[in-house]
Amino acid sequence: MEFEEDDSVVLHDKHSEFDGEVGTITQVVETMFGDATYTVGFDDGQEVGISADQLELAEDADDESDAE
Repeated sequence: MEFEEDDSVVLHDKHSEFDGEVGTITQVVETMFGDATYTVGFDDGQEVGISADQLELAEDADDESDAE
């Protein structure tokens, strides 16, 4: 799955202090191999160089429009 800037995502990386937390994609960088890596911002910092397979779209992002 590809993500865009300002998407809310959940990080899945057992080596990260932000594992399981919801953050916002602040930058998308395309590698020379055509893949994308992401910078994800959290309340207490950021993670750089995150691959798409470590991220999932946060459920709250889909539910906001259904709340009305």
